[in-house]
Amino acid sequence: MEERFWTDGAESARSMTAKNAVFVFPYPAGILSGDTIWREKDVAQRWQSIVISERFVSRKGDIAVLAYRVSAERGGEPIYEALCTSTYLRDDETWLRLSHQQTPLV
Repeated sequence: MEERFWTDGAESARSMTAKNAVFVFPYPAGILSGDTIWREKDVAQRWQSIVISERFVSRKGDIAVLAYRVSAERGGEPIYEALCTSTYLRDDETWLRLSHQQTPLV
């Protein structure tokens, strides 16, 4: 699911995200929640390819926290590298993202 969030279309990412989710992105996007997440051009634009490494998962019941390092690429831009965390909640049988955070590696 996490890889699809980066590479599939914005509608796919939206369908995997809770309506009251909170995302924290590097400046200038900053802290976004609700529909504002999908209006931010850097969030709505998908990546062509990614490599996820240093994966960690912590799960307790219906909550899962993922932490990883990502190297992402999209047309004409430098490769983006960041440390990320995402928190998911299982609602019935569907996992929905409650939060996502990115810390760029400079």
